[in-house]
Amino acid sequence: MTFDAETKMQFLYALRSKGVTDARVLNAMEKVDRAVFLQGIFSERAYEDTPLPIPCGQTISQPSIVALMTQALQVNDRCKVLEVGTGSGYQAAILSQLARRIYTVDRFRRLVKEAQAAFDALAITNITAMTADGSRGLPEQAPFDRILLTAAAEDPPGPLLAQLRVGGIMVLPVGQSDAVQSLIKVTRNEDGYDYEELRNVRFVPLIDGLGAD
Repeated sequence: MTFDAETKMQFLYALRSKGVTDARVLNAMEKVDRAVFLQGIFSERAYEDTPLPIPCGQTISQPSIVALMTQALQVNDRCKVLEVGTGSGYQAAILSQLARRIYTVDRFRRLVKEAQAAFDALAITNITAMTADGSRGLPEQAPFDRILLTAAAEDPPGPLLAQLRVGGIMVLPVGQSDAVQSLIKVTRNEDGYDYEELRNVRFVPLIDGLGAD
């Protein structure tokens, strides 16, 4: 299947039907071809609103979840964003259409390498991808205007909260890895953090340390 005009129309209709209303997010979803981030037979299912397997036992999130998380993050073109959990690179590519600079980290070297190849194929130049323990964040680049986690933590990780700029927003799934998780929006203010529960989701767990490739 190719990302032709009819496919795009169906794809965007599906996103709108799930509550994606931000025109900038919809435009980014239209511009980035999800098939570039999938391999083999799974690339033929790129425009289905479903999660799909990628290497290292990970998954690429369903497009509606990617779009809803991006919408909740309220990214603008001045934002410096940290993404924890590069995975296929698809989420970072969407964010790259909306923000000034994206830093994305993953514990699997192979995933970072393959994501970088996809960024290069799409001529995306404002993403810095690296292998690192995402639970620790990226202190040398902090503070961040926005932080997005694509793996579930039991609680918002302290190091990541500390790396969020005052006025900044973090979106992450929170909960036990084997149970339904909640997508949480955290806003940092002068006095602390405000928490808003958005919806139920299911993500792979956030794991400390680096993965064996």
